[in-house]
Amino acid sequence: MSTPILFWLVPFASLVALFFAWYFFRGMMRQSEGTERMQQIAAHVRAGAMAYLRQQYKVVAIVFLLLALFFAFLAYGLGVQNNWVPFAFLTGGLFSGLAGYIGMRTATYASARTAHAAGQSLNSGLRVAFRSGAVMGLVVVGLGLLDISVWYLVLNHFVEGVTDSQKLMIITTTMLTFGMGASTQALFARVGGGIYTKAADVGADLVGKVEAGIPEDDPRNPATIADNVGDNVGDVAGMGADLYESYCGSILATAALGAAAFAGDMQIQAVLAPMLIAAVGIILSVIGIFLVRTKEGATMKNLLGALGTGVNTSSALIAVCTFGILYALQIENWVGISFSVIVGLVAGIIIGQSTEYYTSHSYKPTRKIAKSAETGPATVIISGIGMGMISTAIPVVTIAVAIVLAFLCATGFDIHNMISAGNLSKGLYGIGIAAVGMLSTLGITLATDAYGPIADNAGGNAEMSGLDPKVRQRTDALDALGTVARGLSPESVMALVNANTEGPLLGLFGPEKVNVLKLNIALEKAEKNK
Repeated sequence: MSTPILFWLVPFASLVALFFAWYFFRGMMRQSEGTERMQQIAAHVRAGAMAYLRQQYKVVAIVFLLLALFFAFLAYGLGVQNNWVPFAFLTGGLFSGLAGYIGMRTATYASARTAHAAGQSLNSGLRVAFRSGAVMGLVVVGLGLLDISVWYLVLNHFVEGVTDSQKLMIITTTMLTFGMGASTQALFARVGGGIYTKAADVGADLVGKVEAGIPEDDPRNPATIADNVGDNVGDVAGMGADLYESYCGSILATAALGAAAFAGDMQIQAVLAPMLIAAVGIILSVIGIFLVRTKEGATMKNLLGALGTGVNTSSALIAVCTFGILYALQIENWVGISFSVIVGLVAGIIIGQSTEYYTSHSYKPTRKIAKSAETGPATVIISGIGMGMISTAIPVVTIAVAIVLAFLCATGFDIHNMISAGNLSKGLYGIGIAAVGMLSTLGITLATDAYGPIADNAGGNAEMSGLDPKVRQRTDALDALGTVARGLSPESVMALVNANTEGPLLGLFGPEKVNVLKLNIALEKAEKNK
């Protein structure tokens, strides 16, 4: 079976992603890591993260070896499955772990550099943090598509003695196995790393803020380094491995559904469609990353707007390009399937905006929970649980509606024959390709996720390094609440910041700090009065 020319866009896009990941990493490494103290702290965090990852990968290696031997026994001993399955399983786990490792390695190098850059200007710090987060996003999508394209070429070359239709069935179902390998790796990385992250975070808070009454990330707290390590192993390495599995799984599952639903002349087009959409999404994600711009003195809300510009632009472009891709493939009902992709894109944006609304301190839900702390921990717990339950409504409804719409678009809204065998297969393909559309801009959306732990670690480094308290104070104030977006002048905000600045512990220990809860309440009152 000959390989279509359009297929070569897939490995090309993966190499583009890896090139720009290297480009951003090199740019980050060129930045100064700051003072000797900052370098020492960053080295401690890096050593801790690598120690955790080495121990985790030792256990994971044993699990993968046993599972690979089991699959080899099924393939070569009993002959009940494809001979390529053990190798596909191993490569999936390897690339998933590699994506997490590279992302975490980048984050540990970027934190001190972000702190040093933030000492010069807020704009510089944000730029270093975001570009470092982009390394994670581009590595995940780059390695994912590279693994998919290589396995397609290998299986297409070696699978013989069957018809082209059967060959595509074998190729797609075998490739699903490396998605299972990635899932196994993600299980250890996400769950294990997540448990470590939260345990270290809570432990550090109990020792520092609760027992000793010292600020977060205070160098006198011995658990601070463990807390910073947790941000890297759980929120970076774990997240990278997890999303690698989701990204590859959606592409491979859709390809397998396409091979089953469009058996015949349209089969190869249906298999290539999700790969090509993901490939174009990579290129557009790179464009979106370069569109993210901040101005001097930018607030956190301004930054979120800049990030949204990059993500939304990439999403809009991929929606337009989808029509061109499916038209070029001349796939059956290409217009309807294109709208299935758009449904996935819109659903992803809605879920993202909903999450931002319920988790950002710039909006009422989080500020309401913070205000409930005035009456004690019980009200915080009750308010938090209630808000958490309410916050799930929009994502759940959005996903349900998106599934129905994607199904109907792929079947041409043939409601009367919706449960027929042909329409069921095409409808499931529409749902799968909607998921591909939702994850097609993962290169830039994951960059915004990885940015968070890097910025958090940068703040910890600044605190432990004893940098000018005013720098941390200013960034905390800007992080707590935007100024321009609330209609308040920077001068009035800084006056409120100064009014809610608390002195050192007992007038002797530690730096000055901003009481963010009181500041939020004061800003809210000022906004209402205005």
